[in-house]
Amino acid sequence: MMNIKDMSKEERAKLLAELQNEEKKNRIERRETYEGLRAEMMHDVWQRLTRVVTDVRGFHDWLQGEVESFVSVMRDYGQVRKNDQRSYTITDGDFRLEISSNKVKGFDERADLAAERLIDYLKRYMEQSERGSDDPMYQMAMTLLERNKAGDLDYKSISKLYELEDKFDSEYSEIMTLFKEANVVQKNAINYYFYQKNPKTNVWERVEPSFCRL
Repeated sequence: MMNIKDMSKEERAKLLAELQNEEKKNRIERRETYEGLRAEMMHDVWQRLTRVVTDVRGFHDWLQGEVESFVSVMRDYGQVRKNDQRSYTITDGDFRLEISSNKVKGFDERADLAAERLIDYLKRYMEQSERGSDDPMYQMAMTLLERNKAGDLDYKSISKLYELEDKFDSEYSEIMTLFKEANVVQKNAINYYFYQKNPKTNVWERVEPSFCRL
């Protein structure tokens, strides 16, 4: 092996260039290997995820139909004619199914008008405030007007706006009245919960088909 000290300036430069090219080549190969592994893993994850999502959606649709049919039979068996109750707990052996129906509150189109008026009102309020956009009342109200991923106003957040009426004037109260008039019950949300009795403790334990509970 040639000693670097014995090399000429040109030979050293050539050797350095060769080493740099080799390092660059190795880096490119490592990058391509990494990106290939990443693509392969993400492809496998996506394929399995879509199968799971499809299965879960199919299970939900199937469960919904089965529950509706059974509840109809159950109500007929019990000779119940009124349709007020929508939540039930069904138990068979060590397995239990809880059907929970809740009214989901929301807003109609008047809430969009109220939100538009409120944003304009808050901008005028900010301009008159000594703190401007740093005014805590302005920041709080604007935060409560944020919409969810579906683009809808949050019922609980808007309800908190009502509590600020004494902080503003009569125009603010008028806007809150419009929000209240827009408040409607949109639909019934039905959730299903599963339980299995622990044979050792004799306690019902929730069976959670969720990553968060594994």
